[in-house]
Amino acid sequence: MTARVIDGKATAAALRERIAGEVVRFRDAHGRAPGLAVVLVGDDPASTVYVRSKGKATLEAGMESFEHKLPADTGEKELLELVDRLNDDPAVDGILIQLPLPRHIDADKVLTRIDPDKDVDGFHPLNAGRLAVGLDGFVACTPLGCLKLLRAERGDLSGLNAVVIGRSNIVGKPMAQLLLAESCTVTIAHSRTHDLPAVVRGADIVVAAVGRPEMVKGDWLKPDATVIDVGINRIEAEEDGKGRLVGDVDFASASVVAGAISPVPGGVGPMTIACLIRNTLVSAARRHGFSLPEDL
Repeated sequence: MTARVIDGKATAAALRERIAGEVVRFRDAHGRAPGLAVVLVGDDPASTVYVRSKGKATLEAGMESFEHKLPADTGEKELLELVDRLNDDPAVDGILIQLPLPRHIDADKVLTRIDPDKDVDGFHPLNAGRLAVGLDGFVACTPLGCLKLLRAERGDLSGLNAVVIGRSNIVGKPMAQLLLAESCTVTIAHSRTHDLPAVVRGADIVVAAVGRPEMVKGDWLKPDATVIDVGINRIEAEEDGKGRLVGDVDFASASVVAGAISPVPGGVGPMTIACLIRNTLVSAARRHGFSLPEDL
């Protein structure tokens, strides 16, 4: 058996096309496009690439992109003042602070300074609480993207056994909450779970977000399971020294057991950016009482 490869690029492209259509409707109704402000502190190469990709996707959707690139020695007070200005700016519907921040800045203090109703990254504690109790709020983009991939692949998820490997506030915990809301039976596992392979082997759905290259092996999986690989790890190649990107799942061995699996790259990553754009549109719509399709 060879697993179906879940095409995150195609699913993300379809979502972004729908978003662009709704942006046109929003602009026609309110005379402006939704706006996303992205703040980058420093010149970390990976962060710079991510910010560029997010800005490009924002513009392609017909939205306004406001980029704020600050030097690495920017003080915490200065960054907080910028967040305050963005909170008050009516042209800004979503605020994203690119992580990681320099060590001299308290990231938690900055993230909690964002207006929860503009927190399109879904990291504010109020949005985490809203998710936990089933209220409307913003969900972190990566787990939301994973859920959309799972729905596209399996349809109704109710009653399925799901294992989320990883317990971070950014992916693991919100992913588990989303799956609970879909009426899955959910287990949160991690690198210290006793007999992790046995835990994973009972899952119809496996979401790997532990940050360890190719940790999840094919013989850990239940036949025909659906595997969503959130990990993105660079490992050095001995032959040419260029290295390669791999996920948290050993794709080669997993793909002969699983029913479907998301690749790295080309799986979750494109969906994360698409969901960021989606959240920005939702923010603008909520602020203006503008109706959007429920399944967006």
